Amino acid sequence: MDTSRPHPARMYDYYLDGRDNYEVDREAAERVIQVHPEARVSARANRAFLHRAVRDVVRGGIRQIIDIGTGIPTSPNTHEVARQAAPGTRVVYVDNDPIVATHAGARLTNTDHTGFVLGDVREPKAILEHPTVRELINFDQPVALLLVAVLHFVRDDEDPAGIVATLAEALPVGSRLVLSHATGEPYEAYEAGRTDEEARDSVVDVYKKSTATLNLRTKAEIEPLFGPFTLLDPGVVRVPLWRPDGPVGTPEEINNIVFYGGVGTKG
Repeated sequence: MDTSRPHPARMYDYYLDGRDNYEVDREAAERVIQVHPEARVSARANRAFLHRAVRDVVRGGIRQIIDIGTGIPTSPNTHEVARQAAPGTRVVYVDNDPIVATHAGARLTNTDHTGFVLGDVREPKAILEHPTVRELINFDQPVALLLVAVLHFVRDDEDPAGIVATLAEALPVGSRLVLSHATGEPYEAYEAGRTDEEARDSVVDVYKKSTATLNLRTKAEIEPLFGPFTLLDPGVVRVPLWRPDGPVGTPEEINNIVFYGGVGTKG
């Protein structure tokens, strides 16, 4: 358990106004906020996308979810959102931070049909073969796989597309992938010159000192990560634009949301 360096999950908790973080995480997160003041807005928009996507997959009939890179528990959590529509939905949370595991034991796994796995997205086979996953997930039935704000911590040489492909291979037809990913590019409907490359690089530098590097990708680089999953409408978009349930904001406001997101189904 390394508390000498900032951890992305604990920094994300800070962006969401959580309290489960350390001084080293808060200092790093504040450096990000200094150069990207909308970091908290982006985190909240990404969280809202997760909630909408979970409700969507449950409405589509899926009753089991694997949430990889879940981060510090922040209510409402995935199982709480899913069970509002479908009580009894089974959920396995996965994260590589032992501190997340500690919080998960207190907040996530004290209900039926919910489990936690201490695992790394870079080792997808180990996740799939974990006893908790095998106990709770029936791979003969469709599964919702959540990779929300996690693949941008996987370097190109660690093969993020290959990770998705390995996970997808284990899932039956009708399964869905919910994916969001940070980007450094401007929103296409706004002026291209607005993005400050120096500010973007400064954010990346902060994460170089954390336990995982930040690997920003363009929309054109994110779309292929869906692999065998066919994108549902509206495709890969800035997260406020994915099936919104309220106002989405101005083009400038959307430009400041650093996450793309989408949902795909396995045919």
